[in-house]
Amino acid sequence: MEMTRDKIDLYKRLIILLVIALSLFGVLMIYSSSYILAREHFADSNFFLKRQLLYLAAGACVFFITSRLRFEFLIKNALYINLAIIGFLILTLIPGLGIAVKGASRWVGLAGIRIQPAEFLKFSLILFVPNFFENFSHFDLKNKIIHVAVICIPLLILTRQPDFGAFSICTMGIIFIAFLSHLSRKKFYFTLLCSSALSLFILLLEPYRIKRLISFLDPWKNSRASGFQVIQSFLAFANGSFLGQGLGNGNQKLFYLPEAHNDFIFSVIGEELGLVGVIAIVLAFATLTYCGFKLALCFRSRLSFLVSSGIIFMLGIQAVMNMSVVLGLLPTKGLNLPFLSFGGSSLISNMWALGIFMSAHKATFERNATSGVRHDS
Repeated sequence: MEMTRDKIDLYKRLIILLVIALSLFGVLMIYSSSYILAREHFADSNFFLKRQLLYLAAGACVFFITSRLRFEFLIKNALYINLAIIGFLILTLIPGLGIAVKGASRWVGLAGIRIQPAEFLKFSLILFVPNFFENFSHFDLKNKIIHVAVICIPLLILTRQPDFGAFSICTMGIIFIAFLSHLSRKKFYFTLLCSSALSLFILLLEPYRIKRLISFLDPWKNSRASGFQVIQSFLAFANGSFLGQGLGNGNQKLFYLPEAHNDFIFSVIGEELGLVGVIAIVLAFATLTYCGFKLALCFRSRLSFLVSSGIIFMLGIQAVMNMSVVLGLLPTKGLNLPFLSFGGSSLISNMWALGIFMSAHKATFERNATSGVRHDS
């Protein structure tokens, strides 16, 4: 089955329109869920709104610049991009530079700006690992060791911050790329086994992670501590019913639901816009994921296909995991909802990833324009 250029352009436009719609809707919901909190803590109801608008403008600039870079340039410099991000990850563990919030040192403070390097690591690894897995058999031992180190070192740093949510997302992304690549099945299953064993070891290493798991299975057993946030999320969805309480009329954001403007913004959407709003957001992410994979299947270059598929997978799986957490289907992990949750690092890194996706798209169809070949879907 062949996909026409018109259909390809339609998928591309749909992706861009969905990202714009989700980002702008996110700004609206961030204001709705945070204006009272902002007034109480910062004496400015628009505190979070103004910052998210600034982040959105910065993200748009990053998307514009990245989408116009040559994809070959990005692939060629993937190692250096990852080394730079590893450097920032190391800074999070240095007192005075790393910023700790609720016991986790995940941010770097530079010139008054807070950066969360793990958000960028998710996509820098997706840019780096495809070439390694695709050409694994052609690398000598030295190059294999270098690549494995660049992949494993930042993951180990994430466990020290700690940020098990980002660790989980990065690990799943790496496994996904390994599965799609030409890596031999034996090596793939070995990679899967090692990743699963390491993840289980890290999960069992810290008592608080076991506590989270127990509270996830029965949040009412410790309703005033580890299960509190999830129970408040349940109440938000229950209050929302089918049509919701109305935009701005939710009650759980009134200091009942922690992180209402961030990790649990989907709960606010459920309360204020009801089941209708929840279904609309789910359909938006499903459509974005579908269009992204359909476009990725058109890319003739293996690296373009792998990187693009990895980016869409990372956005889709994080959305699924965030929604699952707020619905009580997964333990809380500190993962935000792409394009909707408050946060500069998250929004800008997502825009950066989409810029890489569009750069791969442009590279593919520049080649196609010279060859006149239509792509199989």
